[in-house]
Amino acid sequence: MNRIIATEPVHADRRDRLNLRGMLPYLWEFRGRALLALLCLIAAKVANVGVPVVLKEIVDAFEASPHQVLVLPLSLLFAYGVLKLSSALFNELRDVIFARVRYRAMRRLSTKVLAHLHALSLRYHLGRQSGAVSRDLERGTRSVSTILNYLAFSVLPVLVEFTLVAVILLRGYAPAFALVVFGTVAVYFAFTFAITEWRMEYRHRMNRLDSEANSQAFDSLINYETVKYFGNEPIELQRYDGTLAEWEEMAVKSQTSMSLLNFGQGAIIAVGVTLVMAFAANGVVQGELSVGDLVLVNALMLQLFIPLGFLGIVYRQIKYALADMDLVFKLLERQPEIQDAPTAKPLVLRAGAVRFEHVDFHYDSERAILRDVDFQIAPGQKIAVVGHSGAGKSTLARLLFRFYDVRAGRILIDGQDLRAVTQTSLRAAVGIVPQDTVLFNDTIYYNLAYGRPEATRAEVERAAEMAHIREFIEGLPDAWETRVGERGLKLSGGEKQRVAIGRAILKRPRILVFDEATSSLDSHTEQAIQQTLAEVAENHTTLVIAHRLSTVVDADRILVMEQGRIREQGTHRELLAAGGHYASMWELQQREARTMSEQEDTAPALTDAVSSDPLAPGAAGREPRGVETASSDGGTAGAPRS
Repeated sequence: MNRIIATEPVHADRRDRLNLRGMLPYLWEFRGRALLALLCLIAAKVANVGVPVVLKEIVDAFEASPHQVLVLPLSLLFAYGVLKLSSALFNELRDVIFARVRYRAMRRLSTKVLAHLHALSLRYHLGRQSGAVSRDLERGTRSVSTILNYLAFSVLPVLVEFTLVAVILLRGYAPAFALVVFGTVAVYFAFTFAITEWRMEYRHRMNRLDSEANSQAFDSLINYETVKYFGNEPIELQRYDGTLAEWEEMAVKSQTSMSLLNFGQGAIIAVGVTLVMAFAANGVVQGELSVGDLVLVNALMLQLFIPLGFLGIVYRQIKYALADMDLVFKLLERQPEIQDAPTAKPLVLRAGAVRFEHVDFHYDSERAILRDVDFQIAPGQKIAVVGHSGAGKSTLARLLFRFYDVRAGRILIDGQDLRAVTQTSLRAAVGIVPQDTVLFNDTIYYNLAYGRPEATRAEVERAAEMAHIREFIEGLPDAWETRVGERGLKLSGGEKQRVAIGRAILKRPRILVFDEATSSLDSHTEQAIQQTLAEVAENHTTLVIAHRLSTVVDADRILVMEQGRIREQGTHRELLAAGGHYASMWELQQREARTMSEQEDTAPALTDAVSSDPLAPGAAGREPRGVETASSDGGTAGAPRS
């Protein structure tokens, strides 16, 4: 146990040093500005320390030669004013010059982190907590500005000022003065470092709980409808409040320990200043020092110890910022699971032939998803994959996009192994209409144009027309500029899916994947879209993943998957004739379709029957069709059904 406690700070210090070194590339871009800001800082501190020196000369001039008060003190007062003005000027110049360095570093780091997140594998993103990642990134990128700000405006100024004060004390006064000042500073720093390191555990736990609470709140808002469906608002609030209760305990302990730290720092400074002033006063009494010396020593101590008091706070804030930054740098250290090989070349797309060659795959080693999957899609051919949920159908699309690498076998496009080509060129050649379409919280036009951002407006509108969504868009109050809400929640499932189809049409890829592309559409729209998809897929290599067999009867070949294996394959007619698994699925779906059709046929009669009853739900507020008004004796006459 002791060994663990002893090694943790060393590890933390090493991480802090690594993170500080990690900031250097962001500073190097503006190294000239940083150097100029440092020179301004030194000039400001020289002027600042010069103020009490001039003040000493003014006091000594009054004491030694009262009759020269109209000559010498005026020049010293002028010098005093110039030094004060110079200190303020150089401080502001330092701020102006260094501002670009700080904010460019934040910008660069934020962009790098987002690029890195996009480079990480799908496995990471399926397991991440969006709210926690968002909060960690916010704190981490802000910490860069915090550290640079404190280093430039607090730590370095104090070090420069301390050096100048040390030179004055060592050259002009007895060693006891410097000994007391340096001793006080040493005790101050030792106390501050020790207590702050002890308190950091509270800060780390506060950060973790803060991220966890934010993730829970974020998750409950994303699943707003689910929460409402089950009436589980109290559960969500209880979970969120429980995490915040733990955070509250850590925050209280952190604040209590900080009060102890502040008191200790104040006590150390008070003792140091008292000792220095006692030595100075004794020197004046003994005639060894002038009153001006007393004023100078007092002013120097105030100038040194006041920022030193803030330096304790600054040290704590830097440690907190380093803890926040560590989250970001640890994220940047995470290696993407899928990376381009060093020798990877752009995909050379010729005919667009796709081959799955004895592919095995699993997400978890304990559960195989695909077993010896082997098939080929010839150029311009349409292959459909059907099967029950969990059979491994959608995994084929993820492997084709190389979101994961196969465990055995290989996937080829025009004879090129996907692992030997760049991911960018691969994904440019393949288009997809996914089963679950998620849209950006932007306009419909932006989401459609996302398939090919450089497309003209006419091309975007044509793609929308082919996806049978243009008429709907132009009927909206804001038309193409209608915002779709977070994840596209303002649109229905069918509308989102048609946007996805339009996006795929606009991309114009050589290879197309339709993953349950019409699963959210009604029967009428599905028939129209199926014709569109057939037109889009013409002369394209097409992989169709489907649950409804009626959507794939025109496929050149149908693969029937079960438990990760291809059990049957052939055309629609061949598979029906074989009387196997596909034939059973077809018969089951046909029975379901007939049942639904019969229910639809009886629906109008039921609707009219309800409409003839003025007391039926929904009858209020509308005039019943064919119902006569009440007669004088209070009765009513029902109208015949049309």
